[in-house]
Amino acid sequence: MKTDTPVRKRLSRDFHRFWLAQTTSAVGSQVGDLAVPLLAVVVLHATAAEAGLVGVARWLPFLLLALPLGVLVDRRRRRPVLVAADIARAALIVVLVAVAVAGSLTLPVLLGIIFVIGAFTVAFEVAYQSFLPTVAARDDLERANGRLQATASAAQVGGPGLGGWLVQTLTAPWALLSQAVTYAVSAVALLGIRSSEPGPLPERRGALVELREGLRFVRHDRFLVSLVGFSAIYNLFAQWITVLLLVHAVRELGLTAGHLGLVFSLGAAGAVVGAAAAPASVRRFGVGPVLIACAGAESLVLGVIPFVDAAWSPPVIVAALVGVFAINGAGTSLSSVVALTLRQLRTPDHLLGRVNATVRWISYGVVAIGAGLGGLAGEALGTRAGIAAGCVGVALTVVRVAASPLRTIRDAASIALR
Repeated sequence: MKTDTPVRKRLSRDFHRFWLAQTTSAVGSQVGDLAVPLLAVVVLHATAAEAGLVGVARWLPFLLLALPLGVLVDRRRRRPVLVAADIARAALIVVLVAVAVAGSLTLPVLLGIIFVIGAFTVAFEVAYQSFLPTVAARDDLERANGRLQATASAAQVGGPGLGGWLVQTLTAPWALLSQAVTYAVSAVALLGIRSSEPGPLPERRGALVELREGLRFVRHDRFLVSLVGFSAIYNLFAQWITVLLLVHAVRELGLTAGHLGLVFSLGAAGAVVGAAAAPASVRRFGVGPVLIACAGAESLVLGVIPFVDAAWSPPVIVAALVGVFAINGAGTSLSSVVALTLRQLRTPDHLLGRVNATVRWISYGVVAIGAGLGGLAGEALGTRAGIAAGCVGVALTVVRVAASPLRTIRDAASIALR
């Protein structure tokens, strides 16, 4: 008997190469996100404020460079930018390891190298999201984004655990070498892509004019403004909490690098579930309700962290933190899939680089501010009270999303540009 059920076509081979590049890069980044702060805290004996400076150095490039790099990405083919960023980051990490092993690493040197790595990360992030429509049709974007987010979430499961084990076994500097290897693998996978990327439009205007065009497009789109507000509030306070958590966990809760790797690895299992559930959740409940539920889950559960007590045994502390980050990860990964799909559907291809850069400039730029404020709060209030203050701030995310036009969206396709 015949059926009218449509057969869903496979995503292209080039998408799978792109997927491999993103996956390996994500694993390396997860190792580095744990190894670098631990390098500062354990090897350089950084204070809460100095740990905050490491976060500032990591994220400040988004605030300073995202907008001009968005113009650059829209003026060039995006794959060469991705490859160059991967190769540069791999080389810089090798330099960082060499300096650390030689015993010459200081906080200013660490901050400088992390800042430059962050600059190439900005270029990769802006070009990466703008390049995806080259290897995935617009009708396949939600599915492609879901797969990319699912593997990024899977990297969050394996990456921190691997990073914690490597730091504990080999020390933090040598653990970073694995990150350099993953960036190299990512570059090779990107070089294998054969899809023809559309050439950039002729350059007829100055860079500032094009930069303002991207800003204007975002500012005049109420859905994009709402998405930026969602991520900006959450990212600022989440980074505030994260900076203090690493210091608090090592010095107040008595956790080791292995414990922290276990917390972030097992906690990230929730992110895998959230990313995989994105398409079905949106179909069943609608975009708006899903985003509101995600904002509540990912924000409010962080309020448990200040109540975790050093008197508990390490297994109980680890279990409590795993539960927190499993719920938080499910919310953040699901909302990320939905938000990225909405942004790609609302933006013409020739503006994608600048729009993605504008969003990154705000939503990731505030992470640098959050890292600095979190470090200062930890110095002034202590790490536990500082984390509690960050939890109060991150709860504002729920209010922002519930009061925005996002709550009215049922189907993502209904707001796509025609």
